[in-house]
Amino acid sequence: MMKPLKIILLTGLLAIMPVASGQQFPLYSQYIMNGFLLNPSYAGSDYYTTFGLTVREQWMNLLDAPSTYAASFQTRLLNDSYITKSTAVRKKIDRPTRGGRVGVGGYLFSDHNGIMHRTGLQLAYAYHLPMGIEQQLSFGLSLSAYQYFVDINGAVMPGDVNDEFLNNYDQVVYIPDANFGISYMTRRYYAGFSMTNLFRGSLMIGNGGENGNSELGHFFLTGGLRFYAGADWIIEPSVMLKSSDMVFKSIQADITGRVYYKDDYWLGLSYRSQDALIMLAGLKVDRFYVGYAFDFTLSEIRSYTYGTHELTVMARFGDNPRRYRWINKY
Repeated sequence: MMKPLKIILLTGLLAIMPVASGQQFPLYSQYIMNGFLLNPSYAGSDYYTTFGLTVREQWMNLLDAPSTYAASFQTRLLNDSYITKSTAVRKKIDRPTRGGRVGVGGYLFSDHNGIMHRTGLQLAYAYHLPMGIEQQLSFGLSLSAYQYFVDINGAVMPGDVNDEFLNNYDQVVYIPDANFGISYMTRRYYAGFSMTNLFRGSLMIGNGGENGNSELGHFFLTGGLRFYAGADWIIEPSVMLKSSDMVFKSIQADITGRVYYKDDYWLGLSYRSQDALIMLAGLKVDRFYVGYAFDFTLSEIRSYTYGTHELTVMARFGDNPRRYRWINKY
């Protein structure tokens, strides 16, 4: 007969699975600042080479609360390379490529949620189509590989770690997957759609040979408008709708308003339905952008935490003349 502690552990794992499914993909309050983390079509969308670092500590003061760390890189492949083409008379000549439309990027991430740990790598490819002087349509695809790890040592007593029953179940699961995204940008408005976990990889903690497809696909729909109030001010309302395969049970909306001054400073306020009220602030210093968000928790968990911190730091490089200067807006 199993000990009561083992029964509690197994029951807890079953209870955790729906929660983990609901937060398989980490939250980002500053999704506007680095949309590449949610949508691969943003890779190289502004022609710059960008490095980013995001740290999110959720539900501070709560033991084993979720935390997320992401380091990203993205760039545009400019049209300064050459390819060999064959002519009608079978001669090979070098011609400039039709470059400048391809973006690439990638990021490393580590997401912790209680005894669940998710670490991985994602590589993205994007193709950008100019639709006039101030319009751009982009498509993106990314491939990811990540590891789920269950830290049983944090859930059982030392004497139970070597139990044969517990060790018959996988504590580590490796998952390959893919994401897709599309976005459309103009000087005054933008919209994007992305979907993650296209392969619906296995997430079940159990005998690896018996695992089924249990990971949820996630969907993100974003959009925003820019109002130019004079030479120095920009007002930007935006919205993001998030959902998963459990469509009618997990729709969530982020409604945000931000004000920019001279592209160097910004303040904002965001409301995440049934979850949090978010304060946003940031500044630009030369090539560096720093953004900070604080989430005031509105759910019942607010009795146990004083909020969530999120810090994003980005560096952008590239001195060549750019086609879409107006994309450089945070």
